Amino acid sequence: MSEKIDVEFSSAYRLMHPMHTVLVSCVGKTGKPNVLPLAWAMPTSRDPALVAISVAPSRYSHGLIEETGEFVVNLPTLEIAKETLACGRTSGRTTDKFAETGLTPVAAKKVKAPIVKECVAHLECKLHSQFKTGDHTVFVGEVVAAYANKGVFTDTYNIDEARMLYHLGGNIFATLDPRLYTP
Repeated sequence: MSEKIDVEFSSAYRLMHPMHTVLVSCVGKTGKPNVLPLAWAMPTSRDPALVAISVAPSRYSHGLIEETGEFVVNLPTLEIAKETLACGRTSGRTTDKFAETGLTPVAAKKVKAPIVKECVAHLECKLHSQFKTGDHTVFVGEVVAAYANKGVFTDTYNIDEARMLYHLGGNIFATLDPRLYTP
C-alpha cells in the first residue's frame, strides 16, 4: 500500500475532483444576463428533480439568483473550454461575459435566465431553497425544463459526441476517455 500524505484543509475539496464543470446562467431584475462557471454542482433528488449549486456570496451571480429565484445549469464541452474559463476570470458586475466570450444567450423555455446556446444540455431551475454553508451558499433549484442536443444524450451522454469538461483544479480541465468500462 502506498504511503499516505496529509492534505491541507484549504485544498481538501480537490480530493473530490475532477468535478463536472457547468455554466450557470442567470439574470437580474434589470434583465442583464450573466454566466458563471462552477464545478460545485450536483443532483440532489429525482422526485422532484432538484439540483444544487454552490456559489460564493461575493459572486455577482449570487445576487442575481437571489433577486429572481431562477438559474439555468448549462453543460459545456471541450469545444468551449476557453470561453468557459474566460467566464470565471471576469465579473459580470463590470463585464458582459456573453459579449466578451462570444457565447450566445438564448431565451429559455420556462425561466427568465437565458440558456447558453453553445452548451449541449440545459437544466432550467426555479429556486427551491438555499442555505449558507461556510463561505458559500447552496442554491437548490427545482428543474422545470431539461433538454439536450439531439444525438448527445438519451439516458446517458454519448461521450464520442459530447466531450464534457471536468475541473481538476485551478485552470486545469480534463475530459472522459471514450473507452467505457462495463463490468
